Formats: sequence, C-alpha cells, structure tokens
Amino acid sequence: MDPFSTDSELVNIHTAFTQAQYNLVLSDYEASSFSESNRLAVQVLQYRAQLALGQASQVLSTISASKASSSPDLAAVRSLALYLNGSEDDAATHAESLAEQHGSNVNVQVLAGTVLARAGKQEQALQLLAKHEGSLDAVALIVQIHLSQNRVDLAKKEAQSARAFAQDALGVNLCEAWVGMRTGGDAYQAAFYVFEELAQGTSTVSAASLIAQAVAELHLHRFEEAESALGQALALEPENETALVDKYVLDTITGKETTLPKDTELLEDLDAKREAFQQALSKYSPKFEA
Repeated sequence: MDPFSTDSELVNIHTAFTQAQYNLVLSDYEASSFSESNRLAVQVLQYRAQLALGQASQVLSTISASKASSSPDLAAVRSLALYLNGSEDDAATHAESLAEQHGSNVNVQVLAGTVLARAGKQEQALQLLAKHEGSLDAVALIVQIHLSQNRVDLAKKEAQSARAFAQDALGVNLCEAWVGMRTGGDAYQAAFYVFEELAQGTSTVSAASLIAQAVAELHLHRFEEAESALGQALALEPENETALVDKYVLDTITGKETTLPKDTELLEDLDAKREAFQQALSKYSPKFEA
C-alpha cells in the first residue's frame, strides 16, 4: 500500500511534493507534528525537496555516512545526494548495494532506483522498482525510465495499470500527461489540461507546472501563451535552468535573438554529442564515384 494514500496523514505534504512545491514542503511542515511512525517519511520527503532545489551538499552535511548506516531510507537519500553532488560512481555502487540488501524498502526503490537510472543502469532500476507495492512514486519513475528509453508503449501500460489501483490520483494524471507529451497529436491537449490545472491554481502552482504548461502550449503552436507561462515560471525561479532552456527554444522558434549561459546542461550535452559525432565522422573517408 502507498504510504501517501488519501487516508494517510502524509497526503498533504506528499501532494505538495508531487506538485513540485518544494519550498512549501520545507516551510509548512514539521516532522515533529506527525505521528512517530510517519516522521521518517516526512524527513525523507523534505530531503528529497532539498535535492530537487539543488541542495545536495546541505543534505550530505546533514546525513553523515554513519547516520545513513542506521537507516536504509536515509542511506538511499544520501546515495542520491552523492550522485547529484558529483560522486556518480560511488553513488551508483552504493545504490546497487542498497538494492540488493533492502530492495523491499520503498525509499530505496525510488531513490536508489533514480541513481541507477541516471547512471545508465535502467534495467537494474526497473528490476528494483518492480518490487513496489502500490507506490505512485515508483510508478512515476518507471514511466520516466520507459520514456527515456523511447518505450512509450510500456510507459503507457504502466500508467494505465496505476489507474486501476490509484484511480484519479494526481500522480496517475501526471504520468498519463507525460506519456501524452510523447505520444503527440490530440494527446498534447489532454496533457495541457493536466498541467494547466496545476499551473493556474493558487494553491497548486509551481515553476515546474508552469514550465510543463508552457511546453504543452509550445507543442500546440500557442507561442504567446507559452511565453507567458515561462515568464511566470521565471518570475518564481529566475535561475530555473529548465525554464531558461525552454525559453531559449521558444525564442529560437519565434526568431528572437537569444543566448544561454555556457555552463547550461543542455549546451554541455550538445557539445558532448557534437564531439562524439565528429569522432565517429573521423573514422570514415568519403568516397566519390566518377
């Protein structure tokens, strides 16, 4: 059973996390105000919120190696923090160990699974995540992995299976919207409705939901609306790299002069791909027939 189901006292904080309202998760909830059995779950969600906000070094300073050894949940958080802080190989090794020893733990499934997926070990991640018992966080990660593998069919199947046990839960709606964004056609509009509902609600809005709405608008060729949503996202988080990259894409499409910081992940990725292409190209010599 998902610990964040609607009959749990954790539902509000988890909903805020799912809506990408990470600052709210940190500011509006105190672990001490929850029942003792749920305090660890609250702490893990707050650590995850910190990681989403780019605070991996702070999480590592809070969860020492010795502290992590006392709890597989905290060990899983530390593993992801290590990865995000640049220690990718150590984090992946740690995640593999956690998966082997504590594979039934939902936080190990989701957080160690995230490390494995990001480290290029998607199949290991999927094997670990397959052990979940009704966790929508696990379902969301499975869907994301399948989409990264261009297996839209498997992602759609996973989202549909979650609908059977979670019905109209926000996590399921988001999974289906992600699938819709990869499916295209009429599915763009259906996905847009999900993102718009989050982005335009005063209690649900976040930079992430505004960015998602903007990307859906862009696919629907509604460029002015996309620019408006991205403007709102950047007003909330001026240095949000995803919003800056999407603004760059939108400006390029609409013919506006635009630039990105050189250390942007997108540019680094493009540079790496360009270099790999040039290396592959150098192995071949063109042949011309008279």
